[in-house]
Amino acid sequence: MTDGTRRPGRPRSEAARLAILKAAHDELLERGYGELTMEGIAARAGVGKQTIYRWWRSKAEVALDALLNVASKGIPIPDEGTLEADLRVFLRRTFDMQEGARPVLMGLLAQSLLDPGFADAFSDRFLAGRRAALHAMLDRAVDRGEISADEDLGLLQDMVYGVLWYRMLFQHAALNDETAEAIASLIARATVRYGNNCTVRTV
Repeated sequence: MTDGTRRPGRPRSEAARLAILKAAHDELLERGYGELTMEGIAARAGVGKQTIYRWWRSKAEVALDALLNVASKGIPIPDEGTLEADLRVFLRRTFDMQEGARPVLMGLLAQSLLDPGFADAFSDRFLAGRRAALHAMLDRAVDRGEISADEDLGLLQDMVYGVLWYRMLFQHAALNDETAEAIASLIARATVRYGNNCTVRTV
């Protein structure tokens, strides 16, 4: 019989799931991916290890969901009226998140190199989501006439994320507000308008 009453276990289960994601994220920031364990996550979250295995098969899967949970809250898709302004806001927020997320991302990237199955999940659930967010901004720029409709938007995405990943991997230069400003300006200058058309200028 259904009377609209929520079953007793559901709120507790969701609270436990969120506690696990927060615990995993905190463990990652403090210890790094290499030292992350299911036991450590369980102890910090105040749950049994079997509770974690109810939702995730490995620490990589928990770490990925913890990262996604933070990214979904911290990097909304801006709509500031121009591509350059959108990119400026988006990249500032993205780079701010990378500051604390670098150990997590490096661990997940390393895991994806060792585990092809996890590599697919990392690409489909995290990387594709970030690219889709950027693609939405580029699509708006096409609608506004800032970018030609037949332009290679995938290449523009690679230009943006190529800088992010290269600098995050090798740490030879900063990822900060100044970097965000420079990339936004570079992409805006690269999409030069000629009358009613525009094209990406190759230099």
